[in-house]
Amino acid sequence: MNKKINSAYLQEASKGLFKENPVFVLMLGLCPTLSMSAQVDNALGMGIAVTFVLVCSNIIISLLRSLIKNSIRIPAFIVIIASFVTIVELVVKAYIPSLSVLGVYLPLITVNCIILGRAEAFASKNSVLASALDGLGMGIGFTLSMLLLSLIREIIGSGSISLPFAKISIPVLSTHPVRVLSLAPGAMLVMGLLLALFNVIKDQKKTRKEAKV
Repeated sequence: MNKKINSAYLQEASKGLFKENPVFVLMLGLCPTLSMSAQVDNALGMGIAVTFVLVCSNIIISLLRSLIKNSIRIPAFIVIIASFVTIVELVVKAYIPSLSVLGVYLPLITVNCIILGRAEAFASKNSVLASALDGLGMGIGFTLSMLLLSLIREIIGSGSISLPFAKISIPVLSTHPVRVLSLAPGAMLVMGLLLALFNVIKDQKKTRKEAKV
């Protein structure tokens, strides 16, 4: 019985990594993903902020799910989410001013489709622990997706890797970067290629399952 429960919780925490990846499978939160993935440090900052808001809002919404009337659930969810976004903004301004480059995308976390979608589809219908794990898994999946996109774009497009406390130059690429990848068209190009890769992997898994049956 305990093994089944642990397996269920593990599934909730890991589904956001690939099976229900919010970016490459569910296609949610693409606006900040494309806009904030030109540099690794910005992508990491946005990913951590979204993960924090996801986990905290999922927990509170799950705790209050029996008290929130169906007719006002969306406004209630937005108020809860906005409260945690405000906390993130204040922390960034006070302690991590370098992340101010996230600009308008930081307050816009409030209406991020991933967060509101998980509140509506999962947290409002499930236990606190399951909701917390769901938020954590989705947040990590979102963060890893942004990091993958930003690594490709920054390494090839700028010839460097911007970390929170250092910037690493890549030999050859730093003097001969493919500049288009650091621009908006490059974001769309890399995103399209990664989506194609995810679809190929998904189709291969499906084919192997069918072959076993």
